[in-house]
Amino acid sequence: MRLNVKINGEDRQADDVWEGESLLYVLRERLGLPGSKNACEQGECGSCTVYLDQVPVCSCLVAAGQAEGREVRTVEGLANGEILDPVQQSFVDAGAVQCGFCTPGLVVAAHDLLNRVPEPADEEIREALAGNLCRCTGYEKILDAVRLAASRGASA
Repeated sequence: MRLNVKINGEDRQADDVWEGESLLYVLRERLGLPGSKNACEQGECGSCTVYLDQVPVCSCLVAAGQAEGREVRTVEGLANGEILDPVQQSFVDAGAVQCGFCTPGLVVAAHDLLNRVPEPADEEIREALAGNLCRCTGYEKILDAVRLAASRGASA
């Protein structure tokens, strides 16, 4: 099938897509957007989180056919050209990036949280990020990054 989807504000097409192929595979392998990571392929780690019609989803669990005619925003789409989104910049500034594998999903989850709750309490941050696993940072720097982004007024 031909998949027609709006990705990061741009109409895109992917040909010869099997309807059961994951949205993650289409994004990474067919459309050249490697930001979302392929880690568990079971929706357990959050590394592949993207927005689908403004709702965060694990793209490894979304069949490509389900994205037909819909809008996807990836971690790459948060930036404005070369200017990082405030959440992305806060992750850099707080040192919340180590190996970087979990970072795209954490950034999207934090971005979503701050759009819903501009000044979240620590419990709200932990709850919002609970579906994202990280093996490197110990999470404290990640929490620092979200707090920093909130203090900078990152919601938009």
